[in-house]
Amino acid sequence: MEKLRYTRVKDKNGEIHLAAFEKEDKVFFLDELFPELKGKSLIDFVHMVNGDPQKAAQMICAADGLVHRIEEQEMLTPIERPVHDILCVGVNYTDHLEETKEHLAGAVSDEVSGTVYFAKRTNRILGANEEIQGRFDIDEKVDYETELAVIIGKEGKGITEEKAEEYVFGYSVFNDLSSRDLQTRHGQWLMGKSLDNYTIMGPVIVDRTELPMPLELDIKSYVNGELRQNSNTKYLIKKIPGLIAELSKGITLEAGDIIATGTPAGVGMGFTPPRFLKKGDKVTCEIDRIGQLTNYIV
Repeated sequence: MEKLRYTRVKDKNGEIHLAAFEKEDKVFFLDELFPELKGKSLIDFVHMVNGDPQKAAQMICAADGLVHRIEEQEMLTPIERPVHDILCVGVNYTDHLEETKEHLAGAVSDEVSGTVYFAKRTNRILGANEEIQGRFDIDEKVDYETELAVIIGKEGKGITEEKAEEYVFGYSVFNDLSSRDLQTRHGQWLMGKSLDNYTIMGPVIVDRTELPMPLELDIKSYVNGELRQNSNTKYLIKKIPGLIAELSKGITLEAGDIIATGTPAGVGMGFTPPRFLKKGDKVTCEIDRIGQLTNYIV
């Protein structure tokens, strides 16, 4: 048992558990294996293993606990309440940079001199199959953005690119739901990105040993089954080691921090005319070897 996936689940009795699974048909409850995790967050488990997926796998194997069937569990978001705001990277694919300049007037300078970073406030991260309460009363231009999320495994500052992978616990699928009018109205992106329940992640965290760098993963989105975004993480302008190194120069990264690495072209605002989300839409974000994150707009 070396490569595991992690999430939170609700069992048939309505109890929520931290979960790890090696195969799709069986799952271990971490809070059964390690009673000190009862009522805790997956971030507490990451702290316990010091961000080391191999140590995590060894501990789970040694614990030799009960095995549960995955189909009997309701999958929840892996991390419901992050330790800090999400660290987001804007316009980190060339094609999305161009569509942003064209369709989101004033949001990006014609000459971007460095990586665009912004914070996404969230009081709760939604998971797969949860309904998204669209705030069309505040902004009708609700948009989707499929992104690769990086979950930091241990505290670090001044991390070099060469050491960056050691500070990654794993990866997940992230939907950076965005309100486009708000995004430009306030001169920065916080309001347009931070409405309640506009942060979605899941269905699992895949540990870093399963996806060694450099990452070349197909990244896609679908709206009502129609392919909208279709790219690969190899086209990231600033790669993950560079993001971790640059952010950690002056910011201490902590276990459980989430970095949303940017989205490729094909978001709703990039079409002519724009194709924003509406009530009843089914949105699916997909990244190869991690999974699909599907939600409905209500």
